[in-house]
Amino acid sequence: MKNKFIAILTVAAITVACNNPTRDAEAEGKQEDIGAARSFIQAALKGNYTEAKKFMLKDSINDQWMSIAEHQTMDSHTKQGLYDASVNIHNRQVVNDSTTIIIYSNTFKNDKDTLKILKQPTGEWLVDLKYLFNHDNDTINAPKKPGIDTVIK
Repeated sequence: MKNKFIAILTVAAITVACNNPTRDAEAEGKQEDIGAARSFIQAALKGNYTEAKKFMLKDSINDQWMSIAEHQTMDSHTKQGLYDASVNIHNRQVVNDSTTIIIYSNTFKNDKDTLKILKQPTGEWLVDLKYLFNHDNDTINAPKKPGIDTVIK
């Protein structure tokens, strides 16, 4: 009888501990710069913008950029390719104790891009999406692609 009671308590404890794995994963992802970046990018690739927003710095400009991304239309091949893609982190530049620049690509498009990750007073790391669109180069000290300075008229 005592063994059954212990077994029931053990199962109950495991059930409670595993009750909300996505919340634990979210909290874990925000504890480090690369984790926040990877979680943000992966959610966005899968088209799960609600999840991606959990890893994004909340301000009006970031919200506007995310809204544009959410309403972008893609053909089914592109959607599936992005959904299936993996995230490749190419470079991590620690600017200071609260700012990191991450250069990444995905296995579907293989185009390098850059995100700024900011540490919040709470200790969480969040993506500043504005940086993706507002910095001069897509990568830090990377050679420019041929023809990138050409303006199409």
